[in-house]
Amino acid sequence: MAQQEILSTEPYLARFNAAKARLPGAGQSWLDELRETAAARFRDLGFPTQRHEIWKYTPLKALQGIGFTPAGEVARPASLDHVPSLLPAKAPRYRATLVGGVVRPELSSPDEELPAGATIERLAAALERDPAGLAELLGRVADDRDQPLLALNTALFEDGVVIRLGRNLVLDRPLELTLVGPLAEVPTQVHPRILIVLEEGAQATVLEHHLGFGTEPVFHNGVSEIALGPNARLTHIKVQAAPLETFHFATTHLRQERDSAYDGFTLNRGAGLSRLETRVKLVGEGADCRLNGAYLLRGRQHGDITTVVDHQVPHCTSREVVKGAIDDRGRGVFQGLIKVAPHAQKTDGRMLNKTLLLSEKAEIDTKPELEIFADDVQCAHGATAGAIDDMALFYLRSRGLDEAAARALLVESFLAETVEELGDESLRPLLLERIRDWLQVRRESLEEVAA
Repeated sequence: MAQQEILSTEPYLARFNAAKARLPGAGQSWLDELRETAAARFRDLGFPTQRHEIWKYTPLKALQGIGFTPAGEVARPASLDHVPSLLPAKAPRYRATLVGGVVRPELSSPDEELPAGATIERLAAALERDPAGLAELLGRVADDRDQPLLALNTALFEDGVVIRLGRNLVLDRPLELTLVGPLAEVPTQVHPRILIVLEEGAQATVLEHHLGFGTEPVFHNGVSEIALGPNARLTHIKVQAAPLETFHFATTHLRQERDSAYDGFTLNRGAGLSRLETRVKLVGEGADCRLNGAYLLRGRQHGDITTVVDHQVPHCTSREVVKGAIDDRGRGVFQGLIKVAPHAQKTDGRMLNKTLLLSEKAEIDTKPELEIFADDVQCAHGATAGAIDDMALFYLRSRGLDEAAARALLVESFLAETVEELGDESLRPLLLERIRDWLQVRRESLEEVAA
C-alpha cells in the first residue's frame, strides 16, 4: 500500500475546516486567504513520502493509525510551576514559555523588563493588535511550495511567538524560548509558529529548548521564520530533547540581508522520530551563515538533520559542521545542500558531516551536495562515518581508565570539536553539559553490562 494511502490528509483538513472560523486572526482577509491556500497546498502535496528525494531516508509510517487531538482542544493543565532551563539558575535572561504550543505568561518574562525597541509577543495577541504588521511578516520568509508540513502549520497554527528587535538594538541578555509538549492524556498535535525579526544592526541570542513531560504520542510540527536585516547578528541555539513518544518536525526558514551574521547550533537528542530542516537564503552581499550541530541517538531513535543554503548574491560565506554519535539501533540522517546562483561569484561555502557509530547496528545516511552555477567560488563538502579508534581507546585504557569511561571521553572529544565552532564561548558549556548527560547514561549502561 502506498504511503499516501496510509497517511491520510483528511483528518487534518477536516480539522481545518471545522476550526478555521475560530483560529487566531480569523476574519482578516489576508490571513484567511493565507490559511486556505496553505490547506489546499497540503491537500495537493499530501504527506511527504520516501519517493520524494529530500525525504528518502525518513519514512513517516510510524504515524500510521494514530489519531492526534489538537492541543487546543485538550483541557489545559491546572498548573505548571517550573520548567527546566538551559542556563544556570541565577543567569540573567528573558524568557518566553509555550506549553502545548500556547504561550504561558506566568512562565514568561513580563513585558516591562524588555528594553525599548524590543517586543516578545504572543502570535495570537499580535494578530489582534497589529494585523497589518503581521501581514508583512507571516509567510514572507517561509516558502511552502514543496513543503507540506510547513503548509499544514500555516493552516492550523493556534499560537506562537513574535520576536522583534528595532534598529541597532542589542539585547542585553539571552532570550530563552522554551517549548513544552502538551500535558495531555491522549495523543495530541501542535503546530507552533515562531517569527524572529532583527532590523538593521540589531543583535540577539536566542536559546530554543524543546522538552516534554507526557507519555502520550505528540505530533509536533513547528515552523520558524527568521529575518535578519543589514548588519544584524543572531546567535541561535536549539536543543531538541522531547520525550521518545514525540514525533518532532521543525522547519526553519532564514533570510539574511547585507553583512548579517547567523551563528546557529542544533543539538538533536530527543524524540523517537525527528526531522529538523533549515533553509537559508543569503540575499545580501557579505552575509555569513553558520549551521553547526550534533545528533545523539540511541535505542531505535531516528534523527534527521536536513539543510539547504542558497547563495543568491556574491561575496557570502557559509559554514556547516555537523557531527553525531549513534548507539544501539539508532538511525541518523544528514542531508546538506549548498546552492550557488550563476551571479553569486566569490561565494565561500563549506560543509562537513562526521558520525561515530557506537554499535554494529547503528546506521547513518549522509548526503552532502553542491549545486554550483558560478565559476569563481570556493566550495567544499565531505562526510565520514566509522567506529571509535581502537588505538585511541587502548591508549586511554593504558592510562588507567575503564572501557566505559574511555569510550565516553573519546565521544565527548569528538563532539566537542563541533561545539567549539560556536562563536559565543560562554554558551559552549551548556551544550557540553547536555552531551555529557547523554554519555553518562550510555556509560552506566556499559558498566552494567561489564558487571
